[in-house]
Amino acid sequence: MLRKMRTAAMMVALAGATVPAFLPVDAQAQNYPTISQIRVDGNNRIETGTVDAYLKVRAGDAYDPQKINDSLKALFATDLFADVSISYNDGTMVVKVVENPIINRIAFEGNNHLKDDALTTEVQLKPRVVYTRTKVQADVQRILDLYRRSGRFAATVNPKVIQRDQNRVDLVFEIKEGEATGVRRINFVGNSAFDDSELSGVIRTTESAWWKILTSDDNYDPDRVTFDRELLRRFYLAAGYADFQVLSSVAELTPDRSDFFITYTVNEGERYKFGDIKINSEIDKLDVNELTPLIKVDKGDWYNSEVVDDMIKSLTDYVGDRGYAFVDIKPEIKRDRETNTINVTFNITKGPKVYVERIDIVGNVRTLDKVVRREFRFVEGDAFSTSKLNRSRQRIENLNFFKTVDIKTLPGSEPDKSVVEVDVDEKSTGEFSIGAGYGTDQGPFGQAGIRERNLLGRGQDLRLGFTVGGSSRQIDLSFTEPYFLDRDVSAGFDVFRREDDNQDESSYDEEQTGFGLRAGYNFTEHLSQQARYGFELDKYSNVDSDASRLLREEDPDFSESTIGQTLTYDQRDSSVSPKDGYFAQVSNDLAGFGGSERYLKSRVSAGYYFPLDRQKEWVVSTKGSSGYIFGIGEDTRISQRFLLGGSSLRGFAAGGVGPRDKATGDAVGGKFYYSGTVQLDFPLGLPSEFALKGRVFSDFGSSSGVDGDNPGEIYDLGSLRGSVGIGVGWESPFGPIGVDLSQAVLKEDYDKEEVFRLNFGTRF
Repeated sequence: MLRKMRTAAMMVALAGATVPAFLPVDAQAQNYPTISQIRVDGNNRIETGTVDAYLKVRAGDAYDPQKINDSLKALFATDLFADVSISYNDGTMVVKVVENPIINRIAFEGNNHLKDDALTTEVQLKPRVVYTRTKVQADVQRILDLYRRSGRFAATVNPKVIQRDQNRVDLVFEIKEGEATGVRRINFVGNSAFDDSELSGVIRTTESAWWKILTSDDNYDPDRVTFDRELLRRFYLAAGYADFQVLSSVAELTPDRSDFFITYTVNEGERYKFGDIKINSEIDKLDVNELTPLIKVDKGDWYNSEVVDDMIKSLTDYVGDRGYAFVDIKPEIKRDRETNTINVTFNITKGPKVYVERIDIVGNVRTLDKVVRREFRFVEGDAFSTSKLNRSRQRIENLNFFKTVDIKTLPGSEPDKSVVEVDVDEKSTGEFSIGAGYGTDQGPFGQAGIRERNLLGRGQDLRLGFTVGGSSRQIDLSFTEPYFLDRDVSAGFDVFRREDDNQDESSYDEEQTGFGLRAGYNFTEHLSQQARYGFELDKYSNVDSDASRLLREEDPDFSESTIGQTLTYDQRDSSVSPKDGYFAQVSNDLAGFGGSERYLKSRVSAGYYFPLDRQKEWVVSTKGSSGYIFGIGEDTRISQRFLLGGSSLRGFAAGGVGPRDKATGDAVGGKFYYSGTVQLDFPLGLPSEFALKGRVFSDFGSSSGVDGDNPGEIYDLGSLRGSVGIGVGWESPFGPIGVDLSQAVLKEDYDKEEVFRLNFGTRF
């Protein structure tokens, strides 16, 4: 029996394999041969000492099959070897290895949709790294996943190995990208409150169509489908369906593997209304009655989760502005399924005291740290505030220096400290533009300009522009420092030369040469003021012999030296394309600090924007403005008074409304004007990719008042004018295009009307 066990042990040792599981326990306790020396064969690149380090036995140890097995596992786990075997002969243990090759070069073939840089970043294998089949297969899967995320599920990847000398290989990934896998149809099952077209407008994924060449939303992306489930949930919660669920989202590949059918199965549940709405506060000195006006809904209104979130934000801001930096406001939601109501209680408690330990800015290569840091509404050491953090993000995005702005809050060195990390992705801020366009007021025009919005990474704005058109020629240079002397004050200057053709309106041309200085600052987040000084030399030319007597009697050469200010309160959601909120503005300019002219000109304007739907596609806007000018010890000039019409009062030509010379028909401008607009912007029912919006509007206004002795020479009734119209706006790839058709309905016989207005401009 003993002889048989020794024979079995020797066979295992000679084979260099793992310990057989069937050896009896008493056999493992026997004495094994002693290893007198260890020899490593087959290694060229790997040092012998490296191999020895992974062995579980040394010279002088017994040749224990279990330790030999562990040694084999350790060597294979290094990924340095394609094959390893261990044998024993007459006291010598021989470790024979076959080294894995080293990658010399990695290449990609057949990839057009995804560039080499994107694929190189994705794969884990790199040149001068040990080649293993396991790692190659893992990289193949990573490449396939990358293509699937870009909507190409038909992509295939075939790794090819090319042998080189010195045990090196070139690794080539042969890629067949295939066509983008589109979305042939999107179905919804279980919906009754909203039809399929409404829900299709909620989600990001869209059905494939030939015109969707500028978007990838019509390609199937499983991550986007997951996001769509969340969008559906938010949509239904905002509509009052608090029990809503997306039961499933199934994507089925068509038989030809070119498209997907996506089906969302939903359970809408019942629709709820607001029940009792209360506010509880654990802060002693905080009067709950002060917070009641912030509740913007009444009992019986349809429940809306977005309204609840807005009220939390309003309460947080209000409480924070009164010195309570560390508050935690949580809504307590209680459903009453019998009455289909939801009772909401806002519990205000003392939150944990958290301070801003550090603000880290990463990703900015060119832009200086301080340009980003000064947009924050708090500094290091201040109390952390979510509302201030969100406002800071908005201000950084408004700089328009970055493609993306990602702000994260990370744990600080202590539990009551937080680190704010800002990760930005810079974009080009330099512009060289050549433009062409057409405007109803000025006819065809051309533009050229050079601009740097982030000069030397300091956030400064420098621009030089030229405009040449049928009725206007201009050259101007401007510079703006947004934080003058590192203070929250913007400062800048403008130098300009303008030539305007006013023959159609008032039978003269005007030349203006001058400069301006300006400074602006914020009183609060929404209240700002700009102060300015300007000086210009003006000259009338080409005055027709039959022009208005008032114009011919004016001195054609004059100068203006003015100081002015503009006070603005702005609560709009966007200053470029507002859809919600309001603004008010007061402007004054006083001439007489040098120059030949003396007058005071004032303007007041305001606007209100109200969305009619949750997506803010239907928007009602009302805007109005008024102005008055009077001379100080002298009469005002035609060029200083107000001309109404054109873009300021559609349905009438530029300068078509207001005082007019009876003999010549020239507009002579009014000392006083007012105008207003009521407009509804709405979608045209076309896919969002077309970027077309319709509008209906009504404009109204008037202008009156003329200086000088002009008995019976001037039409100046000051009566109300009004117009109605429709229009279409298109944010085209070539620039904004607007078309308006309007009809004057309240007018005077001497007014000049205009039915059609077209504005088209582009930069390339």
